[in-house]
Parts: sequence; structure tokens; C-alpha cells
Amino acid sequence: MTSMTVNNNMPRHVVVIGAGIVGASIAWRVASRGARVTILDRAEPGSGASSHSFAWINAGAKEPVGYHNLNRRSLEMWPRFADALGEDVGLRWGGKLAWEVEPEAAKALVARVQQLQSWGYPSRLVSREELQELEPALNIGPVVAADYNENEGQVEPQMVVNACLNRLRELEASIVTGAAVTGLRKDSQDRVVSVQTAAGDIDADIVVVAAGTATTAVAALAGLNVPQAESPGVVIRTTPMPSLLQNVPVVYAPPLEDGRREIHLRQCPDGRLMIGEGDQESLAEDDSQAHADDLLARACQHLPGLTGATAIPVPVGWRPMPLDGYPVMGFASEAPNLYVALTHSGVTLAPALNQLAALEICDGARADAVLGPYRPERFAGMTPETASQMEHPRARHR
Repeated sequence: MTSMTVNNNMPRHVVVIGAGIVGASIAWRVASRGARVTILDRAEPGSGASSHSFAWINAGAKEPVGYHNLNRRSLEMWPRFADALGEDVGLRWGGKLAWEVEPEAAKALVARVQQLQSWGYPSRLVSREELQELEPALNIGPVVAADYNENEGQVEPQMVVNACLNRLRELEASIVTGAAVTGLRKDSQDRVVSVQTAAGDIDADIVVVAAGTATTAVAALAGLNVPQAESPGVVIRTTPMPSLLQNVPVVYAPPLEDGRREIHLRQCPDGRLMIGEGDQESLAEDDSQAHADDLLARACQHLPGLTGATAIPVPVGWRPMPLDGYPVMGFASEAPNLYVALTHSGVTLAPALNQLAALEICDGARADAVLGPYRPERFAGMTPETASQMEHPRARHR
């Protein structure tokens, strides 16, 4: 009989810095494995990038194929993740629709569909008639090319964060809010032994930095370089409306004839709609009421049922964006018990990343076959000059 191997790598106390969707889900997964967990946030849980996310679960806008496959793996894990949380998190499937009216944009859309199909992804071209049949409430107008990615969906990040925190409370984890990190104290072996905050020090066996845009500053306290590009974004909300999108939760509509940019929209479970413009990585900082009203007016032209809604501007959100656009995941050589978890696509990737992080934190495993390209070491020794020469990734990683 083969004897069972006992896990001797389980850390006694894991401190997770950051209570957005990535940090909260990692904290829950690690606590469910039996570790004692403290999760802390400088503000309220979910109030950072998670509160500004368009929250579209997708792999269609991700490349190259390795990164696409990681996102697709995580997309397909969402039902099990949501079921394990045991609460409604606003998870809804049905896909994404997009169409183009300009020949060059239509050509790019067709090429993208062909690429995704070569990767085995369920993306397909649809006719104007099928587009209208999929979402009867849309005012479509002329169509040169349209596509439908049938396996994509949406979720409500704040509901996910709240569910993770509820499960953490049941596991007797400590949840500390309003606790900005001021230092990371190391021992003679460069291991972080305590997280310093204005409210006091918190001893730790392992520290997870999942602080979104603040990850760069927090990691620097341990001598680790995790550079990010600036990624401001504006997504407005509306007052609650009756159900308008019956079948497909996410819609990307083309620019209007007057030259105003394309928009994307989705309807939340409470009836509110979220509306943004451009591709999802457009750098936008106009969070004025006038801009919100204009976004709503554009949306009304594509979705007439929105007439009568009120636009509610949301302050510009600063979103995590690792400098090369790809996740940063893993332990750091500069502090061997400090684990970095940073990604732009936190909503899509949360199920996969929290599981992979738990394997590495709780079991001492190295999931290099999946996370190898995304280790923190790729930024070691990078200077501001070399960083400035890196290609900005925003159009590739919606």
C-alpha cells in the first residue's frame, strides 16, 4: 500500500494585502485550505479597480495563444468558483455581440474571428438578421461584419468580493480595512516577517501582495520592482431599467456617423447598465456629467429602450496594468516568502489565479507550465529608461 504524503508546506499565517476580486479570492482559497488568513485593504473591500471594472468574462480579446488559453481556462472555471462561494454573484452567460460599419474595421473583425476559430474558440460571424434575432431590442442599422462569441459572460465584482469575505468570516479569518501598508519588515534572510501599518504590525509567514495599482509601491517596500503603465478608465452607470438585453449580456456597438467613438454596454442584475467607450483599454479620464450624458445618448441610439434612463458618472478608475500587459504571479527572489498577484484581467482570471496561487502558497508547488511566463523576475534590473521602451499593451488585453 502506498502511504499518503503529508503536506508540510502549509503556512501558519498568510497576510493578503488588497481586498479586490483577486486578493479576496486568493485569501478565501488559501483559508479554505486550512491556513490562518488576515486580509487587509487601505480602503473598503472592492473599492479599487474592482469597482470600476466592466466585468466582462472573456478570452476572445486576449493574445497570444498562451495568454488566451489561460483566460479561457479561467472562464470555464467560473461556474465552479461561483458555486463554491455559495452566493449569487451576478454570473450570467450568453456571449458578446459586436458589429462594424466601416470596411477596415470590419476586415479586422473578420480576421480576429478567423484567428479565434483557429485557436478553437467559439467565435463566429453572423448576419445582420441573426444579430437582430439574438438581441431584438437593438437598433442595429447597417452592418458590414458582425461576430458572436457565444461562451462569454458577465459577473458583479463587488458581489464576488462580498461572498469571499463572508466565507472568510466563516473560516475565522481577520478582515482589516482602512489599513494602508507603511512597511514590510524583513529578517536576515530577506523574508518578510511582518506587515507594518498605521494601526500596528501584523506578523506573517507568507505575504501576498494583491493591491492592484498600489502593488508597485507595496512591492517596492520589499525591494521588488513591479512596474505598471497608467491605465485610467471611465465606465458610467445608469439608473435601473427594465430588462433590455434578453439573450446576450455584453454588446460592443460601432461608432456613430457623427464620428463619436464606439461604445460597449451591459446590464447588471439590478437593472442598471454599465456603458463605456472605445475599446475597453481606452485611456479615459473625463468623468464629468456632460460626458456621462453623452455616453448615454450614444447608447440610446443603439438601444432605444434606454430612453428615460439617467446617466450616473463614476469617478475615473485607475486600473492595474503590468507594464507589459501580462499578469505578475509568483514568489519574489528579493523576498522569498512574498507572493505577487497582479493582473489587468482580474475579473476573467480570478478563478484560475486564486487556485494557482493556493497551489504555490499552500503546497509549495511551482505551476511553471502555466505561470512560467508571468513571474516577477522578468522585471528584475529594469531601469526607467528600458521600461519606457516597452510596448504599451492596452489594445491587446481587453
